[in-house]
Amino acid sequence: MSKILFGQSYYLKFDPKLYAEMKPYPPLGSLYAASYARALGYDVALFDAMLADSEDEWAHALDTHKPKYAILFEDNFNYLSKMCLLNMRQAAFKMIEMAKARGCVVIVNGSDATDHLEEYFARGADYMILGEGEITLEELLGKLESDERRTTSDERGFENIRGLVWRDNSPLLAQGEGLGVRLQRSMKREFIRDLDRLPFPAWDLVDIPRYQKIWRERHGYYSMNMVTTRGCPYSCNWCAKPIYGQRYNVRSPENVAQELKWLREHFQPDHIWFADDILGLKPHWLERFGDLVNEYDCATPFKCLLRADLVTENVALALKRAKCQTVWMGAESGSQKILDAMDKGTTVEQIYNARKLLGAQGIRVGYFIQYGYRGETRADIELTLKMIRETIPDEIGISVSYPLPGTKFYENVKMELGAKQNWADSDDLAMMYHGTYSTDYYRILYRVTHHELRRLHAERKLKRALRAPQTIRGETFRALGAIPLQTARLQKARRELNARGRQENAFAE
Repeated sequence: MSKILFGQSYYLKFDPKLYAEMKPYPPLGSLYAASYARALGYDVALFDAMLADSEDEWAHALDTHKPKYAILFEDNFNYLSKMCLLNMRQAAFKMIEMAKARGCVVIVNGSDATDHLEEYFARGADYMILGEGEITLEELLGKLESDERRTTSDERGFENIRGLVWRDNSPLLAQGEGLGVRLQRSMKREFIRDLDRLPFPAWDLVDIPRYQKIWRERHGYYSMNMVTTRGCPYSCNWCAKPIYGQRYNVRSPENVAQELKWLREHFQPDHIWFADDILGLKPHWLERFGDLVNEYDCATPFKCLLRADLVTENVALALKRAKCQTVWMGAESGSQKILDAMDKGTTVEQIYNARKLLGAQGIRVGYFIQYGYRGETRADIELTLKMIRETIPDEIGISVSYPLPGTKFYENVKMELGAKQNWADSDDLAMMYHGTYSTDYYRILYRVTHHELRRLHAERKLKRALRAPQTIRGETFRALGAIPLQTARLQKARRELNARGRQENAFAE
């Protein structure tokens, strides 16, 4: 059957902060789509933008494989794809143009394309798959292949393929489309409920030795990515869900454990990133998974994402049994007022409790912190810093509120948005609506928060070192040196923050 080249437009090279961190993962969503298409009999290849230097490598892949179909199937499991970064959008546009110049049929699926349909079609996309993509892709390719075998072209039938957008080539003008592109779309596609029937990702298409070399040289271990679910059922009003909406489907723990065992046997990962929005939401899923990975002798250290209100003592014990190393929580804020405004559905008390329960099992905890939500004051910011001081997370990720189409938050602030409505890269931190403070203020606050946490970590290391000075004497001296350094940096950043706050007539100390 016809040749397909799968690709995606997240280039690590175009995201300076994460390129410096260098913790790359292959595009899992693309690998699932490629595996699904191959099971249908198509000849598939993969272009992995994650480690590519530029779009020129996509052009080389097109010339090498000479595909009939060029499919930009974004990694919808990677939160970076959900952020719709400008650098990656421009890369996608170039990739579409390159594929069209070589006579390919171009098919696109992804969060950014869903939000900016007309722009992607204006650059040459032929078809857009909305939502979960595998079954729609199967039906679309089946129709295109069938039409190819006919003596005359058949423009009918696309409306019967749910979850599809295509060019309207009729002489009648469609209403409301921009950029001179006339589009039609079919009804919404239902989601796949039985995820166990999907084939495992097409890992054989990935340059695994290259990933192994990067990870082990830079970090001393090799990490791979997996997913156990699709979607999230919660209603945080700033969270964009253009692919899955609020649906949540989960693979069986048996299926996930079998995949993990297979990965261990073939690629020997030292660590797993479960890229789910929420791991183990289904009752007793984690307990069963922990039993299975120990039974199969494939338990592997992993990191995952959980909500604070889902962490109980039993959950913490199950995570430990499954060999969980790190749990990231969307803590967002130490102010209950802000959590309630976000429709987060969690409490500050639950964050404290989850941190305590996980820490008691030796599980590291990371917080995602979001500054700048509408109505946040300096007092709310200080409550977040207080929470960090009192709970001391092991890691932290900081963002500012980011309005994305399809969210209640976006609807509330869209009249305040300017020309720039997406970040260029993940370290942008631009405020794109009129918040309490400016972008410069939040960039200083970013430094304040990190210096605060580093000082806390240094103090914690010193306390641990002093409890066993005969074994970790070097750690004692390093901590002694780090505390005054981080304190000085924190004090300087605090002064800058206060000065900036006064300039903006905000709540200064």
